[in-house]
Amino acid sequence: MTDTLHVVVTGASSGIGAATIRALTTEGVHVTATARRSDRLADLAKETGCVTVVADITSDKDVAALVKAATKAGPVHALVNCAGGALGLEAVSESALAEWSSQYELNVVGTVRVTQAFLPALRESGRGDIVFITSTAGHDPYEGGAGYVAAKAAEVALVRTLRLELTGSGVRVIEIAPGMVHTEEFTLNRFRGDQARADEVYKGIDPLMAEDVADAIAWAIHRPHHVNVDLMILRPREQAGPSKTVRYMTVGD
Repeated sequence: MTDTLHVVVTGASSGIGAATIRALTTEGVHVTATARRSDRLADLAKETGCVTVVADITSDKDVAALVKAATKAGPVHALVNCAGGALGLEAVSESALAEWSSQYELNVVGTVRVTQAFLPALRESGRGDIVFITSTAGHDPYEGGAGYVAAKAAEVALVRTLRLELTGSGVRVIEIAPGMVHTEEFTLNRFRGDQARADEVYKGIDPLMAEDVADAIAWAIHRPHHVNVDLMILRPREQAGPSKTVRYMTVGD
């Protein structure tokens, strides 16, 4: 374990988190994967050989158990904060306050909880990395997305502040902010299980895939440790921003 990079990945049961685990384990990295769904984690462990810990990042008890399990296996060199999500696409005037709260609790407070818990181990490892998967939503607002935009903007503020606080500590703070990414659950969850509405989001464009973001994460982690990737923004070629997406026409449109 002392000669092998050990990375903890949250939000591991699907999407970018699962793709990141596949990318890292293929490269020989030892990965501790964590998420809430034990069945998904079991399948991922069988596929990749990663170690799994069932945990909810909104729970102090779960996160403490996660840290104990991960550090028992040896030094932890990197934490990849993938856990997050969006709910709804309503205007501010019509949005549900409970969804604002749950998005903030998951994307911001949960991320802080895990980051705080692993910081001592990352410092002790001798080459600590904290990778935050934020979103272009945290940099550019869009209509109907205020709850998610606000949560991701807060996460971006967290990243920038933490980088200032950790400069000189030997721990890198890396932000990767994807635009439109087609995963199996993100938009489906946002639209509360409405598959047709979720599919419409990706119509007429070649979106990023989870593997594209995972590739960027692996690349950033593997840079020489004196190199810090402060911010990497990834978007589909035809998406210049939240208000500028060019879609191609298909037969029957």
